[in-house]
Amino acid sequence: MYRVICGGERHGFDSLATLLAHATPLRSGDQLAGLAADSQLRRVAAQMALADLPLATFLTEAVIPYEADEVTRLIIDSHDAAAFAPIRHLTVGGLRDFLLADETDIASLASGLTPEMVAAVSKLMRLQDLMLVASRVQVVTAFRTTIGLPDRLSVRLQPNHPSDDPRGIAASILDGLLLGSGDACIGINPATDSPERTRELLDLLETIRRKLDIPMQSCVLAHVTTTLDLIGQGAPVDLVFQSIAGSEAANRSFGINLALLDEAQSAVASLGRGTVGQNAFYFETGQGSALSAGAHHGVDQQTLEARAYAVARRYAPLLVNSVVGFIGPEYLYDGKQITRAGLEDHFCGKLLGLPMGVDVCYTNHAEADQDDMDALLALLVAAGVNFVMGVPGADDIMLGYQSTSFHDALAMRDLFGRKPAPEFEAWLIRQGLADEAGRIRPPDSPARLQALLPAS
Repeated sequence: MYRVICGGERHGFDSLATLLAHATPLRSGDQLAGLAADSQLRRVAAQMALADLPLATFLTEAVIPYEADEVTRLIIDSHDAAAFAPIRHLTVGGLRDFLLADETDIASLASGLTPEMVAAVSKLMRLQDLMLVASRVQVVTAFRTTIGLPDRLSVRLQPNHPSDDPRGIAASILDGLLLGSGDACIGINPATDSPERTRELLDLLETIRRKLDIPMQSCVLAHVTTTLDLIGQGAPVDLVFQSIAGSEAANRSFGINLALLDEAQSAVASLGRGTVGQNAFYFETGQGSALSAGAHHGVDQQTLEARAYAVARRYAPLLVNSVVGFIGPEYLYDGKQITRAGLEDHFCGKLLGLPMGVDVCYTNHAEADQDDMDALLALLVAAGVNFVMGVPGADDIMLGYQSTSFHDALAMRDLFGRKPAPEFEAWLIRQGLADEAGRIRPPDSPARLQALLPAS
């Protein structure tokens, strides 16, 4: 039992999971699960109690039992005691102060922090705190481009099509390339998960890459088992994609476990297709996924999201993407909640050593609009996000949600002085799509780029 006096009242919290849930800034998913504090006074009381909690508590009390959950076992068994030693004496509130100190070497702490620790400290932070700390952490990964370098902003070019039509996909790719997108990856969400369609899309992306000699990595976001089978058939797989979550049961609902991801890691590593690096996983996450699968174990959605990052860092991924507003208003009700969640996810992922991107997005039935997304996008770029999405017109006509456009990414690069990944920037300059300073200046579509469109 954790106790505190707040507002002249005594407050008790019967478990670490309850304390974390009640300390969480309000969001609809925790209300739906019956986990949220029932008043702002109760929330502040939980935050006070959490601030005084020793960090070492997280190594002895698990929010999901060790014996029942392989994600918990991964977190505990991979914890680096030596990296934790400099902060072992701190409380959660003390960790907040430590992280905000200018001289702190945050990156060296990553393997000593557990997801629950970083989730806990994020609950005590204002938005500017989340941004300031995250901006001091650079996580650099590489495959055919180098992502996460200082003063760079990469973009996943997302050319989805509701029928996977090759001409529609290629037209979206051309649009994105002309506007400087695609250096994080060109990644297609297939309309179906059939192996045949996935192979066709992989072959299309490989043809475009080779025809135009683009330093890029491609990904078709099929289930990991589909990708594994295609690797065995000799398909041109660059990145292995998978959605992941923060509990064993939630991952089971995705049809995965750690053993399967281990197998995929060995398979993609054997291909050695990278040129400047071999980070070959692309993971997507999102607050609320465990609750939607009935696999949350009474743990708040933001803590579970941070636990998903423990799964991700086991595989040294190229990209980790929090698709922050995609699941819907049942989990993040409005623009305010989406904004907070996006900055929390970026902060927690960076502290745990991950190359974080955020899909700044919302569904059409959420209490949010593009102004909310403009604000969150700017805050994330200021906070040093590694990559964002580039969707034609910011409207994904296959997945049916609103994201960020190629022009949005251009605006952020101009506003904050960010450039694409260096290898991709050099290609853009060679193609006449950027000037020598790296600024995107698209001409009329060059014939050599139009040639990537499939014949009618």
